[in-house]
Amino acid sequence: MPKVKDIVSYFTAIVPPEMKMKFDNVGLLVGLCEEEITRAIVALDITDDVINEAIRSDAQLILSHHPVFFELKKISDDSLIGKKVIKMLQNGISGFCQHTNLDCVNGGVNDALAEKLGVRVEGFLDGPHLTADGKEYGMGRFGFLPSPVEFEDYLCDVKFVLNSSGVRYHSAGRTVSKVALCGGSGGEYVEKAIALGCDTLVTADVKNNQFLAAKELGLNLIDADHFCTENVVVPVLASMLKKGFPEIDVLISKSSVQPAKFY
Repeated sequence: MPKVKDIVSYFTAIVPPEMKMKFDNVGLLVGLCEEEITRAIVALDITDDVINEAIRSDAQLILSHHPVFFELKKISDDSLIGKKVIKMLQNGISGFCQHTNLDCVNGGVNDALAEKLGVRVEGFLDGPHLTADGKEYGMGRFGFLPSPVEFEDYLCDVKFVLNSSGVRYHSAGRTVSKVALCGGSGGEYVEKAIALGCDTLVTADVKNNQFLAAKELGLNLIDADHFCTENVVVPVLASMLKKGFPEIDVLISKSSVQPAKFY
């Protein structure tokens, strides 16, 4: 059976860490390199629920999008993160995380989001950049719908296809045709979306000043929730793992769910 280090090598080649943003922390963050993997769970986040699910499922690996930690100065059971790391190691569970490198890579978070939203991708919101060996990558995407849609109809479609419990939005009264999108936090791209000639931006974690900017610039803006705009990549990650290691039993977490609810 493949070992943790084999899976790390496989994903390092297809989702290069050099694509990550400077602040980020990616890779094997909790790990037993020589541990053989027979079962893995794929989730957006490594939460207590996901760790317990991995224990119940007898999985040796959690493959996630969000890092289990960014900066860690100590590991002890008097902190939330420390408790998670200790529980994982005590139960022989490794945690491999691919964050902004998975956002940026072709076929990653933003391409999965574009497919869900019906957007034919034309380019990046930030990029293209090149890796040392010439692979093109970038953050966010923009492109066109197959045909124009009224904003209210598109808003309903976004909420439905992303399985979001609620969305926040500003309607500029424009028909939706050219869409900018960024999984997770992407409110910073309001002005870039306008510069690219987009009528709509779909993202998450939008701040008040970014909603104000969208209103003043005449941009439709949809905040469809951080979890929901990124969870679309979980089946993609599962497929990547299964393609590289068909002998591994790959499970998609059932306990990883949208944490925010709308009243």
